[in-house]
Amino acid sequence: MTHHVLAVSAPAVPTAAAGGSPATQRLLGLDLARALAIFGMFAVHVGPDPSVGGPLGWVMELASGRSSAMFALLAGFTLVLMTGRSQPRTGREGRQAVGRVLIRSAVLIFLGYALTALDTPVNVILAFYGLLLVLALPLYRLRASTLAVIAASTALVLPQVLYLLRATVEDGSWAEAVIAHDPLARITGSDGVVELIVTGAYPVLTWLPFVVAGMAVARLGIDRPGVPAKLALSGGVLAVLGYGGSWLALRLVPGAQAAVNAATGGGSAASAWWSDAVGDYPTRGTPAWLLVAAPHSETTWSILGNTGVALLVLVACLTAIDRSPRFRRWAVPAIAVGSVSLTAYVGHIIAIKALGTDDMAASAALPVLLGFITVAMLLAFAWTRYFRRGPMEYLLYAATTPARLIN
Repeated sequence: MTHHVLAVSAPAVPTAAAGGSPATQRLLGLDLARALAIFGMFAVHVGPDPSVGGPLGWVMELASGRSSAMFALLAGFTLVLMTGRSQPRTGREGRQAVGRVLIRSAVLIFLGYALTALDTPVNVILAFYGLLLVLALPLYRLRASTLAVIAASTALVLPQVLYLLRATVEDGSWAEAVIAHDPLARITGSDGVVELIVTGAYPVLTWLPFVVAGMAVARLGIDRPGVPAKLALSGGVLAVLGYGGSWLALRLVPGAQAAVNAATGGGSAASAWWSDAVGDYPTRGTPAWLLVAAPHSETTWSILGNTGVALLVLVACLTAIDRSPRFRRWAVPAIAVGSVSLTAYVGHIIAIKALGTDDMAASAALPVLLGFITVAMLLAFAWTRYFRRGPMEYLLYAATTPARLIN
């Protein structure tokens, strides 16, 4: 099964504009970051395997997991945009904003299980994403500093909580009892809330820090003087701390690499500080796993490193859009993809199912990847010339209209 994640964008802005106000340019920068994450997701799902080596293999490996972190961080950013960025909405407007978020979450959970029913090799994140929005919603009125503290605290604590919970799932029967009485599990034929919170590919316990970090960035205000530079510095520090800390720990702690190798069936523990080649989360207790920083390892090190990379990419996109009109014009097709990210996500899974990309020869992987990227840009560019939102974005917008009735 492959991994990815999706951030549903805020209402799209006209992507053809080469200029526009600073606020519009910032939204274009966010859409460009979403597009890069979308393309990274394509790379993971239909692109060449990282084992091809060389520069191509390195790029494919770099896309794995880190694009997921970018989407999760942008999800938090979008949540703040929806509920009042500079000043959190209160009163009736605040209740309506909360209602819109809750309706969106329900729709995303439904879509997530519907796409999972297509039985593609993709681990669909939408259900996890919907629950993440619900859990992060109570924090929307907090200040940037408070959100940053919460993000850091959850990154330090929740991976250890997840490790302990997964160990009890393997050793006990409580999970089976919860699943047996869980309506969501019965309706969807899955493990329900246990899967969403603990055992799934994107357990909300360890993906919540990304969302809260994105909320902190949005509340901080990327348009304030000096903030992009501070975010870039913070991103660099977090990336070095996360990946570098894991690299040191795996080499300094006696027997750590050997324990990780044994727990993952011979995975490459030597690259566990940055690569998913290490394998999946161990099915039995392995304390040394908590030293790993592989993108989907669900550890503190991985959260720190991936958050750092996400911040660096976000600042790079915002800076490029803001300072280079020529780049902004050339990036319009990619920005269009980011502005309809939910549609691009759903469409690519349907395409994977329809084309049967898993049955294609390995030599076809790169052409297929380039084809997915090209078609996505062409369709998104054409659509956004005439419509403000993508098809799936219109669905979400229409679904949330009852929130206007909230008093």
